[in-house]
Amino acid sequence: MNIIIGSDHAGFALKEALKGPLASSGCKVFDAGTHREESVDYPDYGVLAAEKVSSGRFERGILVCGSGVGMAIVANKFPGVRAALCLDEETARLSRQHNDSNVLVLAGRRTDPDAAARIVRAWLETPFEGGRHQKRLDKIRELEQRLCK
Repeated sequence: MNIIIGSDHAGFALKEALKGPLASSGCKVFDAGTHREESVDYPDYGVLAAEKVSSGRFERGILVCGSGVGMAIVANKFPGVRAALCLDEETARLSRQHNDSNVLVLAGRRTDPDAAARIVRAWLETPFEGGRHQKRLDKIRELEQRLCK
């Protein structure tokens, strides 16, 4: 699986820590930045990753900022992006099973690298259940289409 990953300065260390485990799990990782810890604006990097998931260039993305909230807000502005801020493995699994999330958002200041690796693994390994959940995603897709006209 090809994954795009991005962060701001507050998520930089966690993003860097996740690249190894992602590669070890067989993912091809494209780093959208930032590439240093100096202060940057999270929307700049959230846009880079979310646009590529929205366009279909990448199947999934991972975004990291201090709280995760800013990146989730940015990513969810893009049609077809279903970004989920996950602070634990259960939320990551449910975001995939019920919401078919395609962007995982992590809180760099609240999640240690070991916990983040477990969250990412759960997110990557959990399939979408479909069924009654697909009907709900179809409603979201219809809403996006109406709003983007």
